[in-house]
Amino acid sequence: MKRYLVVIEQAEGNLSAYSPDLPGCIATGKNREDVEAKMRAAIQMHIRGLEEDGLAVPEPTTVAEYVSV
Repeated sequence: MKRYLVVIEQAEGNLSAYSPDLPGCIATGKNREDVEAKMRAAIQMHIRGLEEDGLAVPEPTTVAEYVSV
């Protein structure tokens, strides 16, 4: 099982999410639970599409850290 970083951002009226390691893989949702579920499905579909097209599935390499200032 691979773990991909997902960035969730507040947008106007909803949340949006993307994974830096999977360009073009995005989702939106009305709340955090919704956007996380939709992003999980989007990642699965994105990877399945890459595999069906015979393309390499990128390895997760992006990390995140909070920095206090």
